[in-house]
Amino acid sequence: MMYAEVIGDPIAHSKSPLIHEFWLEALRLEGSYRACHVAPEGLNAYFAERTANPAWRGCNVTLPHKQTVFDHIADPGSVRGSIGAANTVFRGEDGAFLCTNTDAAGFYAPLAGMDLTGAPVVVIGAGGAARAVLFALAKLGVGPVTVLNRNVLKAAALLSSFGLKGQALPLTASLPPAALVVNASALGMAGQPPLDLDLDPLPEDAVVYDVVYAPLETPLLAAARARDLDTIDGLDMLIGQAALAFELFFGAAPPRDEEQDLKLRALLTA
Repeated sequence: MMYAEVIGDPIAHSKSPLIHEFWLEALRLEGSYRACHVAPEGLNAYFAERTANPAWRGCNVTLPHKQTVFDHIADPGSVRGSIGAANTVFRGEDGAFLCTNTDAAGFYAPLAGMDLTGAPVVVIGAGGAARAVLFALAKLGVGPVTVLNRNVLKAAALLSSFGLKGQALPLTASLPPAALVVNASALGMAGQPPLDLDLDPLPEDAVVYDVVYAPLETPLLAAARARDLDTIDGLDMLIGQAALAFELFFGAAPPRDEEQDLKLRALLTA
């Protein structure tokens, strides 16, 4: 029976199996999707074993493998050179395994109705998720981007690599007034240090977007809602990127008309 996975370190928090299994059941497809813990030192052995298995359809890739995956899987679309991080490995038409990134499209989906042209944006983090976020923001033509990160030089280099104007600041810096704030780091995730931001500098029409989905109600989103700011949680991005990956894995588009039921299940298992 065909199957796909999500790999990472840690991985127990992942809701990807719930999402993909929901769609497999809805479409009555013979297949499965599971979580697999893979430490960095085991990544090479993992891919060597899985790519030799004809039932394996591929995997989603999360922390800390989104950049090192390029060392193991072919990248004909030059994702490494554009986004610089991959989150999906799938079997191509000729049977060879390829990597791509569905995070950028998943991040963009909840913002599709917003006009962010020239708007100031703040992004927290400079890892694999931040790369996908900045790639999407560059396509949206946003205004100056402020990246907050522990390593300011890394953040500045990331801004430059996507051709974005703005500034890189330490995590302790005060937020500038921005139309959109995106937490693209693991801060605030269960088991990770908290993300402590003062949202007072934000205007009343600002949007706060947290890609973390475990917990779904992060302290950042709670603080934003306390100020009556619009919020977007990590489940929207997760489902958006998962839908693209699902079709690559199983050759069928997932049924998006039952998304509210899917979100409810994800909330009940939080």
